[in-house]
Amino acid sequence: MFPLSHMMKSFIRKGRLTVIDADGQRHVFSGTPGLEVTMRLTDKRLYRSLVFNPELAAGEAYMDGTMRFEDGSSLKDFLTLFSVNRLSLGSYPLQKALRAIKMRFRKRQQSNRKGQAQQNVAHHYDLGNEFYKLFLDDNMLYSCAYFRDPGETLEQAQRNKLRLLAAKLGLKDGMKVLDIGCGWGDLALYLAALENVQVTGVTLSKEQQALASRRAQDAGLADRVKFELRDYRDVDEKFDRIVSVGMFEHVGVHHYDEYFSRINALMPDDGVMMLHSIGHMSPPGMASPWLRKYIFPGAYSPALSEVFDVVERNSLWVTDLEFLRVHYAITLAHWTARFEANRDKVIALYDERFARMWEFYLISAEMMFRTGSQLVFHMQLSRQRDAAPIVRDYITDKQREYIEREKALKLDL
Repeated sequence: MFPLSHMMKSFIRKGRLTVIDADGQRHVFSGTPGLEVTMRLTDKRLYRSLVFNPELAAGEAYMDGTMRFEDGSSLKDFLTLFSVNRLSLGSYPLQKALRAIKMRFRKRQQSNRKGQAQQNVAHHYDLGNEFYKLFLDDNMLYSCAYFRDPGETLEQAQRNKLRLLAAKLGLKDGMKVLDIGCGWGDLALYLAALENVQVTGVTLSKEQQALASRRAQDAGLADRVKFELRDYRDVDEKFDRIVSVGMFEHVGVHHYDEYFSRINALMPDDGVMMLHSIGHMSPPGMASPWLRKYIFPGAYSPALSEVFDVVERNSLWVTDLEFLRVHYAITLAHWTARFEANRDKVIALYDERFARMWEFYLISAEMMFRTGSQLVFHMQLSRQRDAAPIVRDYITDKQREYIEREKALKLDL
């Protein structure tokens, strides 16, 4: 099983991995006590591909059924073991050399030029609304929820997230709000239901724009909320408030100057922008090659150092910063449970390989937030240092006020 066996000896520092090769031979790799996983490989080509491109090869092998789990082990067990040993894998000499080479091509990997950005978005978000309804919450929010209590439902936690963002925006009567990457529209509709504001949502997904527009009509908010199929770079009017949830991951590091320059241009001096994005607490790197190929072409979750550098160059004040560290792991666990409950429907819409691909995505993403370096950050930005209150109490106070307003308006879940 060489050269895979050589790398595995360095890789597994915690736990134990038993690999049953294509000839039925068992190979045990172990470190300090921890999770024990048994994996069967049925294709000898994996002995090399798992060494030269482990993340891509592992994902494809699971999709193809050439990597299976036995003795009570599961994909989640394997991905957990992989995650807790990821640093030792990265320090393996061949992996270090390959990473240095791949970093040179990072710009190409994260290309999101106009036109190409829409193709990248369509690859993921235009899979069909019926598919996303199978695992998202009732209002179809496809981003990290905010669990004020771990026992809350996914619907409650997603409403908490909208309320938190609304509180940080500091909305006032008559304000114009821009929602960049508006998804299926729930945030925009929530803001307009809660406050007397005009909201414009822009997206590059045809499926999202169509459904969001129907929802605005059904809610009787079409006079104050509109959704456009439009690149944010083509927006040219001013907005008092800007919010973006789960879109920044699709911008790409080499487009950050363009992004924050546009944000700066779209706000008045006392404007406020709320950025909700995935990031990571480790140094700058690259997105998983499997994730780029199958799930999110052109996507990348930045190191915070990559964001602050560009924010500073664009003369924007970071007026507040908050980290949601474990909330996305809990969110993904909810999505996975709903996905598995509807797995037969997913296969009916697509096929078994597609279902396995999404299982790998959802579970690996959960591990990134539970044992890996991923996190979610809320960055509040303005051109003025005092555009938002200088004491954070207002965020908590406003959330309490909005909870009562939701009840009065019958918006409570």
